[in-house]
Amino acid sequence: MAEEEVKTNEQLENEAATEPESFAKSGKKSKKHIEEVKAEEERQARKLERKAEEATVKPKGAKPITRPKIERRGKKYQESAKLVERGKAYTLKDAIELAIKTNPAKFDASVEIHTRLGVDPRQADQNIRTTLVLPNGNGKSIRVAVFAPADICKAAKAAGADYAEDEEFLKKLEKGTIDFDVLISTPQYMPKLGKYARLLGPKGLMPNPKAGTVTMDVEKAVKESKAGKVEYRVDKQSIVHIGVGKVSFGPEKLLENANAFFESLKAQKPASLKGSYVKSVFVTTTMGPSIMIENLYN
Repeated sequence: MAEEEVKTNEQLENEAATEPESFAKSGKKSKKHIEEVKAEEERQARKLERKAEEATVKPKGAKPITRPKIERRGKKYQESAKLVERGKAYTLKDAIELAIKTNPAKFDASVEIHTRLGVDPRQADQNIRTTLVLPNGNGKSIRVAVFAPADICKAAKAAGADYAEDEEFLKKLEKGTIDFDVLISTPQYMPKLGKYARLLGPKGLMPNPKAGTVTMDVEKAVKESKAGKVEYRVDKQSIVHIGVGKVSFGPEKLLENANAFFESLKAQKPASLKGSYVKSVFVTTTMGPSIMIENLYN
């Protein structure tokens, strides 16, 4: 009988398995806590499995595979880019003709020239900034505002200024209203604009003597701005960006504007510069591929 009463370990385990599991109402032995621990253990196990799978597929330190930049472009751009011979430097005339041909946009796109210079913009004498009147204009409708005394404002309006006001102009700036592309002022009125430097400065609208927008000959400045006067300056990366017209201008007018820009740029070469002045030049349309141009000046 004693032997029959003694239960084997296997029988005890089976009985324990069939008995309902008891949990504490709270704490580490509560049902909720035990389930959370199990869920976390399962999550960590799955995480280790994923890492093991990635290790077998991709070697340690390998970079993710990305598509080439050209393949991430639109179909029209890719078709246009095929017409440009990679690594070839074109003449200015051929580059402009090719830029027109490779323009993928349906609208009248701008033709832009981007020139990398060998200057240091941090040096005062190498921080290139000037203006240029393009022979055929830039194809944009420019809104010109004049801030000057009443008598000068009257002459400015006759010259074609869109806005020419005295104290009324400051009231617009107080409200943050900017409905112009170029602002011209007389020297004596510049101190009044100092209060609005944070509003006008970041937009490139603050009048500047180098840009010809601080002058007593306001009438001449208005006419030049309306005729296609543009300002260009070197940025922090030592690059000059300028638009020389629209695709609709045709190659002849665009070439004439481009030559005027390069002659102006040549005249701005700093005397203290050592080494190459122009490092590289590219022409492109608003949405088209870049075309490298032969180095024109050194």
